[in-house]
Amino acid sequence: QVQLVESGGGSVQAGGSLRLSCAASGATYNTYCVAWFRQAPGKERERIATIVTRGINTFYTDSVKGRFTISVDNVKNTVYLQMNSLKPEDTAMYYCAARGGTYCPGPPDYPYWGRGTQVTVSS
Repeated sequence: QVQLVESGGGSVQAGGSLRLSCAASGATYNTYCVAWFRQAPGKERERIATIVTRGINTFYTDSVKGRFTISVDNVKNTVYLQMNSLKPEDTAMYYCAARGGTYCPGPPDYPYWGRGTQVTVSS
């Protein structure tokens, strides 16, 4: 059973930076798609970035392109989300999720989820 634990959230002012971490344990596949999602109050869960752990394929939703960077450390079994130039609209609970293989779909198709870390950006 894969377990995911997010960390690194917090409160920052607009223009600031945070780095989120998603530490994985119990992995049974050689390759995973790991995704970062976020959900603001009253809004649907949004997929914002994905990475394949044994490759270089990444995806970013338009609203974070050029500001967020997803990366993986396969030795530490950790996926990072570097968030720069944060905006108040980035305020949300951020979750990482994983599934075996190289396909990175939308929210319902990830069997493994972390509990989330809160990011709050003030203006």
